[in-house]
Formats: sequence, structure tokens, C-alpha cells
Amino acid sequence: MIREQATVLSNEATYKGGFVIWLDAPTIADAGHVPGQFLMVRCSPTNQEPEFSRAFSYHRSEEGRIALLYAVTGRGTSWLASRHRGDTVSLYGPLGNGFRLPDGSGNLLLVAGGVGVAPMVDLAEAAIEQNHQVTAIMGAKTASHLLPASAWPDEVEYVVVTEDGSKGLQGRITEHLEDYVAWSSKLYACGPNPMFASMADKLRQNGRRQTPEILMEENMPCGWGLCYGCAIFTRHGVRLCCKDGPRFNLFDVF
Repeated sequence: MIREQATVLSNEATYKGGFVIWLDAPTIADAGHVPGQFLMVRCSPTNQEPEFSRAFSYHRSEEGRIALLYAVTGRGTSWLASRHRGDTVSLYGPLGNGFRLPDGSGNLLLVAGGVGVAPMVDLAEAAIEQNHQVTAIMGAKTASHLLPASAWPDEVEYVVVTEDGSKGLQGRITEHLEDYVAWSSKLYACGPNPMFASMADKLRQNGRRQTPEILMEENMPCGWGLCYGCAIFTRHGVRLCCKDGPRFNLFDVF
């Protein structure tokens, strides 16, 4: 684990309610990471509330720089959204267990609900480098809540689902998975728990041809298993999202 004072390079809205912040963090960026791992970011000045850091998945990484995608949901992320170029942000990581890409080439299906799209771009870039075929499906309330297609590598087939039908397929993302699951050799997902529960039910109904890897979206106050604030129940007992995850087998949790 590495601690670093990162400098803000840019911090811009990329869709309604979603921001991408680029940070100059050469020590952490050059140390490498696995897609699905996360960083802890202190979202307040020193000695001011909120005291706990916030966990953010790697969204993208380039030489000496990292990008985090986040939604403004409270005081901490509101503070982060107010950072400007040249400001500093304290962070540490990488932490947690990330996704595992299969050997050889395969057909990978990436499913993202809302801000769960954050780690999927990072995963897509790594998968393309390893010669996998990638289809990414993002679900959102409306077209304005979707990550732009330009944010994905050109090689990715990007499918969008909106609840109001304002763009792409209409409905919930799990209503449109069947055809894509049949094509895929491996499924990855990140999003809210109701999406995971619905996905598990539909895959069981269709015979569970594969074991999806999911990234849990739990509050992780410390990031390394000290506070037990991110404990979840699994088929193997209580597990900590920050230390044992955040990557889990879908059917172990839902």
C-alpha cells in the first residue's frame, strides 16, 4: 500500500451526476494495479469532517496519472467535486482484490449499473490489451446518466439501457442480458445490490452456464479490514468487502 499527495489535473462532469477526476499520482500510478482494485481518498481538509476516507475504484490509469469516476452523494464527494486543477488530494492504495481475466482470448461481457461503470472502463482496457472481445452494457435512468461512448476503448461494443427509453434499449439492464450472456465466455458486473440479485435469479433460471465476478459497492471506511464497516454475509460466512473483496462470486452473495 502506498500513500501519496496527488495533484488534481482536471475534475469535470462526464454525465449527469457523474464526475471524472484526473490526478497526478506518479508513485501510485506507476506501482500498477489490477482492474477492480480501489483507492482510499480523504475527501476533506485535514482534521475536518468527514474523517473517514472514501473508496473509489480505478477508472483509468496512464503513466503517472490515475482517473477516478464518482457520483456526488454527500459531503465527502461534494468536497471532491469542488477540487480544482492544482489542488491536492490525499490517497492511499491500491487495495482489495480485483477482477481476474481468463487466459487466452475470450468473449467478455461487462455489466455496469449507474456509477458501477467506474471500474469497467479500466477492465475493458486491460481485456483489450490481452486480445479479448469485449461487450459492455450500461444501465441508467435516462440518457443523461450514461457514460459517453467516447470514454470506452474503440474496440468495445457499447450497449446502453435506459429505464425511460430515452436512449438504447428500454427497461432495466437485467431484462436484456440473456442474448449477451449466451455469447459471453465470462461475465463481470458492478452496480447496486438489486441489480445483482436480479441477475443471479435470471442466470439460475437459464442454467448458470458461468460464474460471474462482481464488484460490491459497499461503504468501506478504512479500506483494509480494521473497522468491519463493510461486512457482508456470503455462503461462506461473513466477509469484508475491502479485504476479502470487493470482487466476489455472484452466487456466493446472491
